[in-house]
Amino acid sequence: MCDGAHDTTKDAAGVGVLEDAAECLRLEAGPNLRPEQLRDQMLRLRHVIDLLELEFASMMISLASCDEQEWEGESSPIQWVRRACKTSSWVAVNAFHVGEMSVRLQQSARALRTGEIGFGHLALLAQTAEAITASPTGSDFEEAPLLSRAKRHTVGQFFRDCDHARHAADQRRFLADEVDTVDARSLTFTTFRNGCLGLRGFLDSEGGATLRTALEPLAKLSGRDDDRNRERRFADALVELAGHALDAGALPQSGGQRPHLQVTTTLETLQGLDGAPAAELEMGGPIAGETARRLACDASVARIVFDAGSAVVDMGRARRLPAPATRRALQARDGGCVWPGCSRPASWSQAHHLQSWAQGGATDMDNLVNPYYIPFPGSGTVGQGRPRLERQEPPAGLFEGGSV
Repeated sequence: MCDGAHDTTKDAAGVGVLEDAAECLRLEAGPNLRPEQLRDQMLRLRHVIDLLELEFASMMISLASCDEQEWEGESSPIQWVRRACKTSSWVAVNAFHVGEMSVRLQQSARALRTGEIGFGHLALLAQTAEAITASPTGSDFEEAPLLSRAKRHTVGQFFRDCDHARHAADQRRFLADEVDTVDARSLTFTTFRNGCLGLRGFLDSEGGATLRTALEPLAKLSGRDDDRNRERRFADALVELAGHALDAGALPQSGGQRPHLQVTTTLETLQGLDGAPAAELEMGGPIAGETARRLACDASVARIVFDAGSAVVDMGRARRLPAPATRRALQARDGGCVWPGCSRPASWSQAHHLQSWAQGGATDMDNLVNPYYIPFPGSGTVGQGRPRLERQEPPAGLFEGGSV
């Protein structure tokens, strides 16, 4: 049980005053305030919130000193705060660290009360102090240098300051924590009914930086008419990066052949005949016939003929469309993607049939062009999931009929 050192009646009265003040503030705040008044009130209110966060942290440590029965069945006061106070684990952990290190961080607590730092700064200071002092290989924690940086830097900048301080004080512990984040790498795939894929993952600092470095150049806006948001551009860039790795043949072989997208389709589907079934994309499920024709535009095609009982009666040999010599000539002629405004080099482009190969189009220079983005017929959108682009018309005859 707690020792009852605090006057709970007085504490309850104090909280009641705060509740009344919050209600009064809600009634006073409104659109009639001038911007300078709003800014002043927001600054003062934020400081009051920081002071209340500091008091909340002190209360949390008092609760932690109570017997476990006072946690109402939770495994720790952190879990009780998360559930009962309807907040996140991160907020509860921050409060616990600040309360636990309050005696050691008296200068920082005074800086918060005077408004020189915020509660976010104090939480980072407390976590850094705990990490350094708890390690058997760490040196002494020095509050003053970090507090000086906290007064000058934003919370985001101060996060880096704390990491530098941890490394300087305890390089072995810092490395061990870094290795732990590498071991925690994960990537989970969730396949939805329509073949779409959900991603959920975690990368360490180095892995995350590597991925972002690869995606950032590909995720840039492609022009003033590109209205994709940032999340969409990064998703497109990830697909583009994977597609380029497949096209380059840079991945380890599987089953004696390099990894590739495999589409199974009937001839009727490729020809766009009415009543034809959807094509099947391995690891992706059924796809539209138009999508299959787009993927078949620059692909190896293998013919397999079945009889009425679904037995294989003939297997044709895979053939590349176009031939390597034709591909080289096409790249030399077009130089890269010919879509207006696209700057992708030839090595990142695909050979595209002006008249669909499945509908009799020849694989020769007169019927090939070198685009990166292949339009979906009638949609006005751009291949690879790109958005609508209102640019100048493409060269005469390009993509007529929208066939691939």
